[in-house]
Amino acid sequence: MRNNIYKVFFFVLGIVTLGYMIYKLGVEEIWSSLLATGWWFIPVLLSWLVIYLMNAMALRDIVVEKNNPKTFVPFGKIFQLIVSGFSINYITPFVALGGEPYRIMELKRYVGGAKAGSSVLLYTMMHILSHLVFWVLSVGLIIWFVPINTTVLIACVLILLMAILLGGWFAKVYQHGIAVSSVSVLSRFPLIGAKMKKLGEEKHDLLEDIDRQVSNLYSGRRSKFYSALAWEFFARVVGCAEIYFIAHAVGVEMTYMESLLVSSGSSFFANLIFFLPMQLGTREGGMAMAMASIGYAADIGVFIGIATRIRECVWIAIGLFMMTWTKRKRVPQMEEKMSIDEI
Repeated sequence: MRNNIYKVFFFVLGIVTLGYMIYKLGVEEIWSSLLATGWWFIPVLLSWLVIYLMNAMALRDIVVEKNNPKTFVPFGKIFQLIVSGFSINYITPFVALGGEPYRIMELKRYVGGAKAGSSVLLYTMMHILSHLVFWVLSVGLIIWFVPINTTVLIACVLILLMAILLGGWFAKVYQHGIAVSSVSVLSRFPLIGAKMKKLGEEKHDLLEDIDRQVSNLYSGRRSKFYSALAWEFFARVVGCAEIYFIAHAVGVEMTYMESLLVSSGSSFFANLIFFLPMQLGTREGGMAMAMASIGYAADIGVFIGIATRIRECVWIAIGLFMMTWTKRKRVPQMEEKMSIDEI
């Protein structure tokens, strides 16, 4: 019952957010952008089908263990969780506060609470780690292709510093887990401290189980760790095709390497201001700055930002309807475990 309420809430929130987004963009602006993009909008949409399939392959590598049939989840379900989860994340402030709990609730009906929690946590970390790898590799390309000025230099330094700090943190998490330590830290905070301490005591075994499974991906299933990272990284490379297609739609002969630089720069700027739902305004500004940095008109970047926003609206709608129409499978052997693992 609670799961159904959760799904209905985010479906309604998604519809309202889509309506607000269409209102802010303007129907005329959307229509003129679609006309300007023309048939190129089809490969733009299809490029994200490829991206989501690659994301699903990464999540599958994390969830499914070869010699453990209890971890099997149909690929169609994994794909649905990817699309719907990202749809929820796009419409909620503070990215990943909506889609990740939804994925856990759906996955635990197949693999149990601890496995579902650790798998979603690991996938989220892998998603971020691939972004860091993408940014770090982009720094070399930026230094090689983009004229160095103060702004570019500061951005490169920030990327490298962020990569070093988060890389060290990821290494510790992959070795020791994060669930027990996170609850322990939160138990020292005012207002929520008492509740976190009680949660840590009541769910100590479950939290330790999650940590064991988190560390097991790198220590015991290292090939799957690297394959999941590869899927996520190359999904970001494929994501640059969207910028390439839209630029060519309006007559800008951009190379794929340039689209990679624009994608890297604009996503870095947008993620610095991660608390806005759907990154309202930040993406267009990031695109304009990135385009200007490699010698193109800034207004082309604004157009690309608007076109990607329209694509995003389409995939958000697809994800929300997939979430609504999907049938939640009941797995009899997991029913007793679910009652214990419920958080």
